[in-house]
Order: sequence, then structure tokens, then C-alpha cells
Amino acid sequence: MDLYSWVKSIHVISIIAWMAGMLYLPRLFVYHVDAATGSEKSETFKVMERRLLKAIMTPAMIASWVFGLWAAYEIGAFKEGWFHAKLTLVILLSGAHGYLATCVKRFARDENTQTARFYRILNEIPTVLMIVIVILVIGKPF
Repeated sequence: MDLYSWVKSIHVISIIAWMAGMLYLPRLFVYHVDAATGSEKSETFKVMERRLLKAIMTPAMIASWVFGLWAAYEIGAFKEGWFHAKLTLVILLSGAHGYLATCVKRFARDENTQTARFYRILNEIPTVLMIVIVILVIGKPF
């Protein structure tokens, strides 16, 4: 296997881990909203959310960026229209990651003000971005 294949493989593995977290964390929030403040259940959710963010999502996001930019450089994607669109959507996905990190901090301080419905809707944002990104990468429409 050549270096590019390794870089691309690590990029895809990182994306899978990042997206798993991006799809799971808002679902944890949906259930956390219903847990009484200070309860054992609420404290368990806080640990789960913090560990998911710190141990899986953030390292996976960083690896996705590093290996994705490296792979893009290797194939000369920086001059392609599809890549610019993908990059824009990945920036939005990273912004969503940042917002989820803010939510984790709010829950940790028992300062959440959002409803379970809000988090159900929020859960759809990474899904939609992922779908469009995959279509751009596979189809390279422009």
C-alpha cells in the first residue's frame, strides 16, 4: 500500500469515528434533558458526554482535518470545485461540533435551557451535512 492509501484510509476511519460521535451526542442530550438535575442519571450522562467529546469526537475531528487536507493535497483537490464545496460543509460540520461542545459544558454546569425536541432537530444537521459531503466526494459533480 502506498502512502496516499494509508492517508486516505486513516482519513476515512477518522470520519467514521467523528460522525459516530456527532450523531450520538445529541441523542444523549435528548435523554439527559429528562434526567433530574443532580440525579445519578444526570451525572452519568455528564460523564458519557464529556468522554465522548474529549476521547473520541475531538481527536477524530482533528485527525479528519489533518489526513483530509493531506489527502486533498496529494490528489490536487484544492483546485476542484467539488472540494471547495466539501471544505465549506466540513467547516460547518466543525462549527456544529463546537456548538455540541458548548452544550456539553452547559449540561456539566446544569445550565441547559433547550428541550429534547431541540436536540432531536439538532441531531439532523450532521446527518444532512454528511450526506451532501459524501455525494460531493463520490460524485464530484463540479
